[in-house]
Amino acid sequence: MKTEKEWKDCLSEEEYRILRKKGTEAAFTGKYYNNKKKGTYFCAGCGNKLFSSEAKFDSETGWPSFTKPISEENIKKKLDFKIIIPRTEVLCSRCGGHLGHVFSDGPKPTKKRFCINSAALKFKEGGKR
Repeated sequence: MKTEKEWKDCLSEEEYRILRKKGTEAAFTGKYYNNKKKGTYFCAGCGNKLFSSEAKFDSETGWPSFTKPISEENIKKKLDFKIIIPRTEVLCSRCGGHLGHVFSDGPKPTKKRFCINSAALKFKEGGKR
């Protein structure tokens, strides 16, 4: 685990605000919400492999949305009471970085919508998914 100073030194201001302070980027502003390239999405904080482009879909919400993670072991879920209605927060299982939230209004077969901040992700085109 890194100290807060180490996190600030290795992340951009926006990445730090989202990953470490549980922030959210404005809808339709993130670099990956409309990305249609094939590849893999990794945690911007530690490089943990999180989502495949094969699971990405357009949820029309303005954030990258996925039906499932690459592996359930690579994420953690936690109840979030930040707003009145409880939500399920999605965290990187390796570094604990805040990624976004998961909702039960996604497409079949999972019916899940992992709504993830672009600033919490790094994308690598092609390669193994």
